[in-house]
Amino acid sequence: MVLRIMFFALMAIGLVGFGTVAWISTRPPPPPPHVAAAPPPAKIAVLGAARALRAGSLMKPEDLAAKEILIADRSADMSADTPDARRALAGAMVRRSLSVGEPVRASDVMRPGDHGFLAAVLQPGMRAVTVAVDATTGAAGLIWPGDRVDLILTQTIQEASMPLGHRVAAETVLSDVRVIAIDQQLVQGADTNQTDNQARTVTLEATQEQAVSVSVATRLGRLSLSVRSADTTSSAGTKVAAGRDTTWAVDVSPALGAAPPPHEQNMLRVYPGSGEAKEFKF
Repeated sequence: MVLRIMFFALMAIGLVGFGTVAWISTRPPPPPPHVAAAPPPAKIAVLGAARALRAGSLMKPEDLAAKEILIADRSADMSADTPDARRALAGAMVRRSLSVGEPVRASDVMRPGDHGFLAAVLQPGMRAVTVAVDATTGAAGLIWPGDRVDLILTQTIQEASMPLGHRVAAETVLSDVRVIAIDQQLVQGADTNQTDNQARTVTLEATQEQAVSVSVATRLGRLSLSVRSADTTSSAGTKVAAGRDTTWAVDVSPALGAAPPPHEQNMLRVYPGSGEAKEFKF
């Protein structure tokens, strides 16, 4: 009797255990523990090349663009994209060619004010010659280092024997020369004391002969600059032969060369009593 009771007890325990195992096996597995997603890597915007820049060229504001990189990849010679950093690179010379989007490093440029900057910008055998300009003759502040310009001389000839149409003349002194500096700090509007932000001097790259010609031209009359198209393919620094590119006042205003109208004489006729009339012309 005792054995039978133990047998049934063991059977009941087995059935309970089997049912428990079956019930556990039919339940879905517990969800995995929640793991927080890793934050995205931190990035920073540094200054990069907005377009391909050739070694020896001078940077303009439009040559710079923001380039996002990982903070971990930023080196000490990269500049964060800030207004001050952009102004500091305006007019800087590119030491090596840069591709589009490539970060601009301190070793890639020579900044205005660095020792030897002007000598490095000049091509071998060339000279730097500076001319004074105002808001009008300096192309209204639109000229930047690296632009190519023509230098035009306008002079008034103080000679009474000269025909009226040949008393004012303009001629090209230098053609297709490179601007290497604006004002003293070699960048456009660098002088913060200038409230009108207009250039006062422009420094041009010229040969020794051209520099002498410019020196004479500054004493003859007013100098002005004419900006050339970026697609100009003429030889850089070509000096136009004297007398072949002269525009006289009469070429602009033909009225200055026209013959004066004939002078109409007035006549006064006087009758002195019964005598013959006398005529007076004036």
